[in-house]
Amino acid sequence: MSYRVLITGVAGFIGSHVAEHCLSKGWKVVGVDDLSGGKTENIPKGVVFLNLDVCSQQQIELLFQGFDFDAVYHLAAYAAEGLSHFIRGYNYTNNLIGTTNIINECVKQGGRTGKLPHLVFTSSIAVYGHPEHLPVTEEMTPNPCDPYGIAKYACELDIKAANKMWGLPYTIFRPYNVYGERQNLSDPYRNVVGIFLRQAIQGQPLTIFGDGTQTRAFSHIDNVAPCIADAPIVVAMKDETFNVGGDTPFSVNVLACQIMDALDKGLVVERLPERNEVKFVYASPEKLRSVYVRPDPVLLSEGIGRMALWAKGQVIDEPKPFANIEIDWKLPPSWEKLRTGSQVRR
Repeated sequence: MSYRVLITGVAGFIGSHVAEHCLSKGWKVVGVDDLSGGKTENIPKGVVFLNLDVCSQQQIELLFQGFDFDAVYHLAAYAAEGLSHFIRGYNYTNNLIGTTNIINECVKQGGRTGKLPHLVFTSSIAVYGHPEHLPVTEEMTPNPCDPYGIAKYACELDIKAANKMWGLPYTIFRPYNVYGERQNLSDPYRNVVGIFLRQAIQGQPLTIFGDGTQTRAFSHIDNVAPCIADAPIVVAMKDETFNVGGDTPFSVNVLACQIMDALDKGLVVERLPERNEVKFVYASPEKLRSVYVRPDPVLLSEGIGRMALWAKGQVIDEPKPFANIEIDWKLPPSWEKLRTGSQVRR
């Protein structure tokens, strides 16, 4: 069956990979992105690309009037979890209002044509907050502890409300610590693998918040994008929520060593004050495994090696501070220094 699908955030990291998988199925792909974080060179050949902002109700309304979609992959987001404490307004506008616009137009398409698109939404492991037990599972009640996680959980609830009201079909994924080729290496606030690679390639020490014992299950994009792309055609994924990502947690210290080994460099680390963040978290992928044959897992050493090889061939821009910090009180000193060159008020 030939699908026509919409992918938001198509010029970004995960969105561009999902687009590739959709195109490989022979599907027609329309992609939108405001290019605030993505790059046009990421967009696979064959995508009908439109430079649009999901936060603009008018732009998204016009988009849906021009196309009828079988599936909508909503991947556009600003996923800086730690920074979200300091950019609350931007966080909720970008992540929650943008999602609301997409949900509205999916429902309106159903009312107009009688065909509701299958909405695939990328949430986040951030919805779990500080878990009492590990690994986290989908049966646990989310308890997010930062504005980013709160926004993602609110989006999940709103999607489920639309499902109950209008029958909007959905699949929600909660990915975690995804890394790989095409990740934004210049972002100083998110994606620790990309940050470490940029620092190492540029001859800088790897900056680690706290003692580096915090753990994450780093997930290569090849273990995430195919599952997301297949969601509309896997019956058992309909109206369900899944964790998606790696199986094995590693400490940030181990990650740092893996990256320096991949680049054949000695480890040099700069220790920064500990941030307010979840220290230990990883998820169980068993629910997804029970309904879907996932690709063979990409081991951390292999994935880091592949990304390092790609990164060495990239022109890496200097990191730029986020332009609209709303609260600077308790901003981590390294982020304050990036923004102003001065120390932060504590």
